[in-house]
Amino acid sequence: MRNLKITLEYDGSGYEGWQSQGEKKTIQRTLEQCLELITQEKIRVIGSGRTDAGVHALNQSANFLITKPIGEQKLLRAINSVLPPDIAIKTIEEASLSFHARFDAKSKVYLYRIMNWPVRPAVGRQYIWHVPGRLDLAAMEKVLGCLEGTHDFSAFCGSGSLVKDRIRTVIGWAIDARPSGLIEVTIEASGFLRHMVRNIVGTLVEVGRAKIDADQIPAIMAGKDRRQAGRTAPPGGLFLQEVRY
Repeated sequence: MRNLKITLEYDGSGYEGWQSQGEKKTIQRTLEQCLELITQEKIRVIGSGRTDAGVHALNQSANFLITKPIGEQKLLRAINSVLPPDIAIKTIEEASLSFHARFDAKSKVYLYRIMNWPVRPAVGRQYIWHVPGRLDLAAMEKVLGCLEGTHDFSAFCGSGSLVKDRIRTVIGWAIDARPSGLIEVTIEASGFLRHMVRNIVGTLVEVGRAKIDADQIPAIMAGKDRRQAGRTAPPGGLFLQEVRY
């Protein structure tokens, strides 16, 4: 038995997220079908975590078990030849049998892209959230400063989540504003709750628009009430940038 670790990227626009959901078109199901075609084995792909419908990945990590002695580079070429063009495996490497893409991850880094420009873009619109009007970047940075560290993030957890332990640690963050109007928000944490990044970004934008005062954020977090935080940002601007082990 061999345990192979893969790194892949995908455009999530046409998928119902990462996790297999019956006959729905998902990243995991598509990968497993293509791997089974190549290896002629029943394959179960374990991802580092779920991404929601419409969310993209630049470096998602996963692992799977096979018995065939096919070389990593040969398998890489073979699988990419049958995968759809919006999914690509970047690397395949042998891992110990104990390696688990989800449980061994130390942290994850997400990137969210906002286009802060008066006119909405046509090209690349599926990879950004268009937000017209001035945003107060200093106030947005103040919010991220409040979120850094270990906290209960219930106020930023999407509805429908069955996770009871909502304590997470935000390790670092950055806001990069470019002259083109592109704003990139990067957040690294020990783990993320359902819609957590999108809810944080939605709150950042409302703070940037002065609809929520940045000084309210500690009270909002203490209240653990999702309704008190900002809206949920659209999925298209969100990318899983890196999984760290």
